[in-house]
Amino acid sequence: MLHLRAICPAGRADGVLAALREHAGVTHVVVLRGAAVEPAGDVVEADVAREAADAVVASLCELGVDRDGGITLAQVDTALSDAADRAEEAAPGDGADAVVWEELLARTGEESRLNATFLAFLTIACLLAAVGVVTNSPITIVGAMVVGPEFGPLAAFAVGLVLRRWDLVGRAALALAVGFPVAMAITAGAAFAGSFTGLFNRDMVLSAHEVDFVFQVGPFSLIVALLAGAAGMLSMTSAKSAALVGVFISVTTVPAAGFAAVAAVLGEWDICLQSVAQLAVNLTGVVMAAALVLALRNRRGAVRDLGRPLAGG
Repeated sequence: MLHLRAICPAGRADGVLAALREHAGVTHVVVLRGAAVEPAGDVVEADVAREAADAVVASLCELGVDRDGGITLAQVDTALSDAADRAEEAAPGDGADAVVWEELLARTGEESRLNATFLAFLTIACLLAAVGVVTNSPITIVGAMVVGPEFGPLAAFAVGLVLRRWDLVGRAALALAVGFPVAMAITAGAAFAGSFTGLFNRDMVLSAHEVDFVFQVGPFSLIVALLAGAAGMLSMTSAKSAALVGVFISVTTVPAAGFAAVAAVLGEWDICLQSVAQLAVNLTGVVMAAALVLALRNRRGAVRDLGRPLAGG
């Protein structure tokens, strides 16, 4: 279930309560008159079955609660209540299959920001990939895949395309367009230092056949990217968030970027170009599949206020 808190101007709480009563899947309703300070007003709280949350939020937005007050949603990990059990049974559908569009938009908007933390994780991931290439270590390559934060902007790009949120598309594109070149440049600098000091040489890299899959682009590269993108978006739009780890390990975006940097330093331009092609195929495939999955699930007008700017943007 999800815990909903709505702050509304004084006198509008009765309308909010009426809207909540209209929907199956709502329980544990609490009203705190005059409890809100900023913005001032009444506080209405309730627990909502995930499969009913999107409709409930839509009703509150129609009342203008999102403009004049505020609506927050939080995951309820444990609810020991017969009333909660009845609410989940009464709500249509299954919670694992439910999409809470406002939650998805907020989450992808947050994860698509270009900031120091994103750049740090992407750079560390590329450096790990470079180490994996030099040491012929598939395990290190997998570690780089898990550390890489690039799926956030890729998912945001897909969400922005489907919901026509061009501000989200722009934010995600900026994160990817700046993040990968910066991370690859830093990785190339580190690779140059390692090569110059004798930490590794060209023969070590060219004999690293265990990690050749990183730059060997082919039909299966696109197939894996499509499957990973579909799985990733299904995970983000449902309650199956644990599946994201498998998505991170599936696609060779960060390893390809790291290999391209190392190959460029060694003058192996054929491998460098193949790695860049692998990166492009994976990025494109993930976005295509994620957008397709989201489009198939977007059966209703999805987000109510498409013009509302993203937080921090």
